[in-house]
Amino acid sequence: MDLRQLEFFVAVASERNFTRAAGRLHIVQSGLSASIRALEEELGAALFIRTTRRVELTAIGHAFLAEASRVLAAAAEARHVVDDMRGLLRGTLSIGTIQSLAPFVDIAAILGRFRAACPNVEIRLVSAGSLKLIEGVRNGELDLAFAPFTGSPPPGLTARMLACEPLAAICPPGHWLAARESVALGELADEVFVDLHPEWGTRQLIDRSFAAQFLARRTGFEVNDLSTQLDLVAHGLGIALLPTAVIADRVAARAPGWVSVVALAEPEICWELAVVFAHDEKRQPANAATRMFLDLLPAGRESGALSMREL
Repeated sequence: MDLRQLEFFVAVASERNFTRAAGRLHIVQSGLSASIRALEEELGAALFIRTTRRVELTAIGHAFLAEASRVLAAAAEARHVVDDMRGLLRGTLSIGTIQSLAPFVDIAAILGRFRAACPNVEIRLVSAGSLKLIEGVRNGELDLAFAPFTGSPPPGLTARMLACEPLAAICPPGHWLAARESVALGELADEVFVDLHPEWGTRQLIDRSFAAQFLARRTGFEVNDLSTQLDLVAHGLGIALLPTAVIADRVAARAPGWVSVVALAEPEICWELAVVFAHDEKRQPANAATRMFLDLLPAGRESGALSMREL
């Protein structure tokens, strides 16, 4: 008895017809019939009741079908495990990331540890806005991505939370905000904003926060990197809202008084960073390389079971 015979048997049991089963298996009917007869002879029992119109399972056939299906499923899982492990010996791990990752994840150190553990896996690293990154994971272009989390993951994706940071207002020296300890969102409605492009998660969070309070605001500048955003603020061209840890990381390298940072009054607006990845039917990462990489990250809170909302 071999797996091929079990596959033939399950196909006939499913179709209840040798001709249809042979077509499904892409073999000649005589070969299929011979294989089933050989299986029955080996077992010493009839598996089918054959009539001119239909093929029915015997009582023994019904019992054998459950076991045959279990064996075939186990064999398929074993092949999957082998294929998965081969991915750690050769293959590619594609990772997407945002620019402001450094305060939360030491990506270079983690990639170094991954390379040491899986030296034959090619690593691909790309930077983009959160919408593009999440879409890349969804369509299979990326295995995982670090992105601000602004909603629930699409079906088939899991988001593991890594950080939650409050937003703060950044203004130039001498701005009226600079003398304040905190500011309400409504007080900023008349300001000119220096924003990231709409595909960035931070921009989406800010837009939603203003909309939730029925507030309008004006974007004077749209840029695609944090350094330019902060430079424009420092030169008096507008204000910006950014996560506190991101501000601290960027401002620390500049001269004191380069920009002023003001806390937002309650309710706090929380900027959440997540690592997003595709999962299988068991809600596990879809491949071994992704699992290996995720095991190197700090423990986080998963939100893969949340309902779908627009990202």
